[in-house]
Amino acid sequence: MFTINTYNKIGRAGLDMYDKDKYVITDILDQPDAIMVHSAPLHNVDMGKNLKAIVRVGAGVNTIPVDRCTEEGIVVFNTPGGNANAVKELTVSAMVMIARNVEAASRWVKSLDTTEPGKEVEKGKEAFRGPELMGKKLGIIGVGAIGSRMAKACSDLGMDVTGYDPYLLPARKKELRAYLNFTNDVDEIYKNSDFITIHVPLTDETRDYIGKAEIDMMKPGVYLINYARGPVINNEALVEALKNGKVKAFATDFPTAEQLELPNVMATPHLGAGTPEADENCAVMAAKQIIDFLENGNIVNSVNLPAVSFPRAAGARITLINHNKPGMLGTITEKVAAAGLNIENLVNKSRDSVAYTILDFDEDVPAELVEKLAEIDGVMRVRVL
Repeated sequence: MFTINTYNKIGRAGLDMYDKDKYVITDILDQPDAIMVHSAPLHNVDMGKNLKAIVRVGAGVNTIPVDRCTEEGIVVFNTPGGNANAVKELTVSAMVMIARNVEAASRWVKSLDTTEPGKEVEKGKEAFRGPELMGKKLGIIGVGAIGSRMAKACSDLGMDVTGYDPYLLPARKKELRAYLNFTNDVDEIYKNSDFITIHVPLTDETRDYIGKAEIDMMKPGVYLINYARGPVINNEALVEALKNGKVKAFATDFPTAEQLELPNVMATPHLGAGTPEADENCAVMAAKQIIDFLENGNIVNSVNLPAVSFPRAAGARITLINHNKPGMLGTITEKVAAAGLNIENLVNKSRDSVAYTILDFDEDVPAELVEKLAEIDGVMRVRVL
């Protein structure tokens, strides 16, 4: 039996993916095989030595100690694209709302103390006029699952869309050129856009990705949208720009205390992925990934290990997580040969400092071999499936 620990509420459709004869689902952290989590912080959690995998039911993994997990041979998954449509819809609506002053206008209308609001509305509505999106230049930083959907939706609205994403594969860029132009220089986004939306994960490299220097390059009166993660935009620089009018308005799912004091900030309470459809999509993706990993050793959508996935042979399967250094694969296969076993299938891939190996056999694997593989210097985890 495998034990799955759930942090936060996980969509029922995802939990129903688990075979109750093979899995125990619990919210009590007691040596689980895997953890399913939304946004609960895990950095200070003692996860136990039995833990093999963590899946973020969503995209961002900044609440998970990924480096520590890698060193301990724990695979960290996420569910990219599962909530992309939900975030796209809210981001587009946020753009419309800040451009047309919807929030402020609504507050004003509801504050009218009159039995005939229609007359008062006609007198005061001029203060809330704002521009249309059609014909405006939109810059998208990060054209992944969400950013690409933003490009399509905003192109359909008549916007002139430019995207920047140095990590996007050429083939994918070619597919998306029907909706946007790409630039290899992010400064073009800052200098030319009327609206800028950012869709990048929060990492050491993307923290303060947009700061004072980047804001200084922007058009006066630019509209800025952040439904990625709060710290990708420097708070001090942004607050200053909102106060002096360089940034006309800002929409975000991750407001700071300073931003909440400003009238030209529209803030939502981390609602980007907050739809029942997104919850179910991500939960199902997460459960499928955990099941395939625990039962077959396959890795799909990991943020810290390479993607490795192929059908199993009839016999046993061994998986190894190890430090990526010369000679490791040779040492592993030597141990197998010394045990008198024939390898039916083998795949070995690396990602930065870590490597992952799957070995298939047409017979059972002796316990002695598993012990010898685990003793190899640099091997972090060995599993027999």
